Amino acid sequence: MTERELDAQVTSWTAPGTAPLVPEVILLLADDIHRTWSETDEAAPPFWAFAWAGGQALARCVLDRPELVVGKKVLDLASGSGIVGIAALQAGASSVVASDHDARARVATARNAALNGVTVEVVGDLMTGEGPELDVDVILAGDVFYEQPMARQMLEFLDEATGVGIEVYVGDPGREYLPRRRVSALASYDVPDTTDLEGRSVTPTTVHRLI
Repeated sequence: MTERELDAQVTSWTAPGTAPLVPEVILLLADDIHRTWSETDEAAPPFWAFAWAGGQALARCVLDRPELVVGKKVLDLASGSGIVGIAALQAGASSVVASDHDARARVATARNAALNGVTVEVVGDLMTGEGPELDVDVILAGDVFYEQPMARQMLEFLDEATGVGIEVYVGDPGREYLPRRRVSALASYDVPDTTDLEGRSVTPTTVHRLI
């Protein structure tokens, strides 16, 4: 599928809006969650079309605590909509690379960055060797521990990063595969309006530092 076709899909399935916890960031969000989900490939669910609780909490955290990213090179890992990377730039990050395996997510991130007047370098899946060599100070990862294979691969990648001195922060609403013995809680948020995605109106979500 060409980038033009991907862009047409992203724009036809979404409309500009904001996430309830992060009104500072404009996003292309699914205007009909059920239609968007049903029209996409099962192998590439439209995670990018929604503001997930982990990403919202992490974006809120860097806006509330800009010292985490100000003047630093940031990687938004498994970026989805790009909400976290965009928030990091708004908080004063010197640069942001957004990595995602889904081509539609990469298109959505680029479009969302433009909507917010910031520039994000969008690349493929760094965990599988796509994209440039990693050169960042901070990694931000929202809602990445929801299934076991991905969680295992994610933790291996993040362990390598912390091993060379990169700070890692994750936003997570209590997913089953969060490595609870490896994280230290930094901030907690009650993310509202999550019924369609989480089955509950408010989702308690924590931002952790990987240790």
